[in-house]
Order: sequence, then C-alpha cells, then structure tokens
Amino acid sequence: MRAWVVTDPGPIDGGPLLQVELPEPEPGSGEVRVRVLACGVCRTDLHLAEGDLPPRRPRTVPGHEVVGVVDARGAGADRFAEGDRIGIAWLRGTCGRCRWCRTGRENLCPYAVFTGWDADGGYAEYAVVPEAFAYRLPAELGDAEAAPMLCAGIVGYRALKRAELPPAGRLGIYGFGASAHLVAQVAIAQGARVHVLTRSEDARKLAIRLGAASAGPADAAPPEPLDAAVLFAPAGELVPVAMRALDQGGSLAIAGIYLTDVPRLNYAEELFREKQIRSVTANTRADGEEFLRLAAALQVRPSVTMRPLAEADRVLADLAAGRITGAAVLVP
Repeated sequence: MRAWVVTDPGPIDGGPLLQVELPEPEPGSGEVRVRVLACGVCRTDLHLAEGDLPPRRPRTVPGHEVVGVVDARGAGADRFAEGDRIGIAWLRGTCGRCRWCRTGRENLCPYAVFTGWDADGGYAEYAVVPEAFAYRLPAELGDAEAAPMLCAGIVGYRALKRAELPPAGRLGIYGFGASAHLVAQVAIAQGARVHVLTRSEDARKLAIRLGAASAGPADAAPPEPLDAAVLFAPAGELVPVAMRALDQGGSLAIAGIYLTDVPRLNYAEELFREKQIRSVTANTRADGEEFLRLAAALQVRPSVTMRPLAEADRVLADLAAGRITGAAVLVP
C-alpha cells in the first residue's frame, strides 16, 4: 500500500516525510482494519514531522483523523461489521487500570498510546485500530467532513469545556485553524459571543462568515472583556495577551500539544482577580462521543480543502506556512 512515513524529523522544507510502499497491516486481537477514505491533516502531524514531538518509533505513518470502512477484523473483534464506516482518532489505547482511567480521566493515563505517534496512522491506504477506541460516525457527515472532527473537533471541544465558558458568555479564540473554526461554531450555536484573534486575514474572513462577533489580529485586544478564551496557536507569547483580555474570574485553556515558551506573567495585570490558566491533554472517548453527537445536532461543518494523499508533504508545508484556511483532508 502507499503510505507516508517520518524519516528524519526536521523543518518541513527539508523533507522529513517520505512516500513509501508498505505491506497492508493485519489486525490483531480486538482490532479492525479500515480502508482509508479520508484523513485529516492536523498540526500535531506537523509537530511530529518537524521534531517538536520526539518520535516514539522509527518511520511512523502520521495521521490521526481517519475515516474508513472496516474491511478486516482480528480475533474477538465484533463491535463493528465489515463495511461499517468508522473513525480513528488520536487516543488509541489506555491501561484501564490506573487511577486516572478508573475515575473517567483516561486522557491522563500514563500508559496511553496515540495514533500516528505510537502506532501507524492514516497517511496511508489502510490503517488498523483497536475497536474499543474507534468511533461510529454520524451519517450526516461526509467522509471529508468527518475527518477533522476526530481530533480538531474532539480536542477543541474538550478545550472549550476546560475554558468554562458561562452560558451566553464572551469567548476569545486565539488562532483560527482546523480546531478553532469548529469550536467557534459550537460556541456560537450555543449562544456565545465569539471574538477571533488570528494573524491570518483569510481566517478572519472565515470567522466572520461563521458568525463571530469580531475578528482581529492575534496580538490585538478584543472589543470587550472575555469570560473565557482558548489558545489554539502554538505561540506562548500570546498567553499574556489572552490573560490581559480576560475579565475577572475568566479562564484561558491552552489547546495545543506543543507550545513555545510562555513569557513571564505580571501577577497584578494578568493573573489577579481569580483568573486561571488551564492546559488540555488529549481527550477521553466520552468527549469524542459527546462532541460527535453535538456536532451532528448543531450542524457543525468544517471548511475543508481536499488534497490527494500523494501531496501529503506539500500539504504539511502549506500548513506550516499558514496557507491552509479551515481544515485540509487527504484522500487516497
């Protein structure tokens, strides 16, 4: 099968991705294999290719927003039938025994493994997944629409919950890529006033089309104090900016798996009055199920650019350069 692997992590222009031929993977016990129909392109894939995330195994196939059709089942796998359309997401496995798993916080499991990092992902024609960590997909979502929901949507939704936005509150969104433009739709549909702050003029235009109350440069102040904010851009220098924009009692959730260093914060201006900063680590399966149901009910839809699998390296270069608006999806 055709697939892309990360060879020597480094700047994307240096070619850390290599297109190769690999054997079709065989599902093990409790696993299913899917024929890939679409795979979303996530900034985490870029972090892996460029080495911001240290590789956990050599020549890994990236991609963890995978939509496919089950075409083979391993021993004991009976949750899905052959021909079922399912989704493969970032969280791939947990121990199920630690205190985090036993208390509904499996995203913090110290033994968690992840698609496209610990095991091969969806930048390929076939992929394998433990059936317990796969998702049934709403019929309302097409293949290319469903793909970004499986990480950008799910993890973004967890970030929104971590930000503790009150009903009809004022939400700031810093950075406006694949995840942010889905979260904005959820918040707007639930009655929030959303202010988008991003360096991309095209992204600002998309934000306004989606119903944002305002859209301005990433380092600008929003037109009103914020009850909550989510930082999607991997730019630590925006943390003080966002904290100054919060009203008293507000929360900032940092959504990325990678962030550049955060500058020193001024306590009086940026933390006092019960403001708080919260990080986000992956998601639970319950988050995923909840978000997919909500996205279907609220008619949340990604703005998608479809590209052939053969252009995966160029798509990641476009993502790095800020040339992707909304979400990019690879199609074999």
